Amino acid sequence: MARASARHILVKTREEAEKLKQRIAQGEDFGQLAKRYSQCPSKRRGGDLGEFGPGQMVKAFDDVVFKKAVLEVHGPVKTRFGFHLIQTLYRS
Repeated sequence: MARASARHILVKTREEAEKLKQRIAQGEDFGQLAKRYSQCPSKRRGGDLGEFGPGQMVKAFDDVVFKKAVLEVHGPVKTRFGFHLIQTLYRS
């Protein structure tokens, strides 16, 4: 079964997610931004969600982690929790 590890930043608005994505593109550290701005408890670990398999996250999140390019920052991705910036760290 496929496994992946990802980190994310969860915020309330698309606009906030877009601003954070621009800051990351300009060289700011993903983990530091997650610690400061993310609404998820994973923020304590820089947004790191650890390793998981398909179906353990909501579909929109899974679609990014298991189908999009590794190590790129994707999003904003809307889920019932808010808007995510997602970076897949590895996939097997």
